[in-house]
Amino acid sequence: MEFENKVVVISGGAHGIGKAIAESFIKEGACVEVIDIAKGSRYVGDISKQDTLEDFASYVIEKYGHVDFLINNALPLMKGIDECTYEEFQYALSVGVTAPFYLSKLFANYFAKGAVIINMSSSRDRMSQPQTESYTAAKGGIAALTHALAVSFSGKVRVNSISPGWIDTDYTVYKGSDAIQQPAGRVGNPMDIANMVLFLCSEKAGFITGENICIDGGMTKQMIYHGDYGWKLN
Repeated sequence: MEFENKVVVISGGAHGIGKAIAESFIKEGACVEVIDIAKGSRYVGDISKQDTLEDFASYVIEKYGHVDFLINNALPLMKGIDECTYEEFQYALSVGVTAPFYLSKLFANYFAKGAVIINMSSSRDRMSQPQTESYTAAKGGIAALTHALAVSFSGKVRVNSISPGWIDTDYTVYKGSDAIQQPAGRVGNPMDIANMVLFLCSEKAGFITGENICIDGGMTKQMIYHGDYGWKLN
């Protein structure tokens, strides 16, 4: 088992995509440490705070002495230009960009040989809906941070990001227009992302670094014009 006894650190691992990633690594025999703001049998803390990040990193290093895989997955706040306050925007960036940067920095001298960082971005790093500025800015930031870290950690740590599209964290199977509009023919689920995380952390992906991989069923590649190929604005 390639991941047996590997040390995996996951932010935002209590629910949804993060939980699927954690469970997938555990099934492969890895040692998984999760930090999340949600209460539970994990390290509980607000990663927007510097002291929380420092305390958590110290806890992991003291317990294991090294880190093999860092998965920056915590979900930033989504609010728009009309309602988002200065403090809320800063909070979104703290969770979505500053925390991934600072955890990478705190673990920099403790990454094991073959270590990998995976940053969770979003297809919203390249497209938007109205009133999503805080979330979109954070996801764009972490996508850019990825290639910067990949170059800074050259030869030591591979760094890649994943941009999920519509991922239903309840594993709902959609029918009708919700599924048909997707070139892949369905809405995504957390395992679509978890499987890519494990691949990117594996030796099979040893020549991949600094990349962003969009997993969105093809939605961002689809050209839509009113009246063409059945697309219609009512």
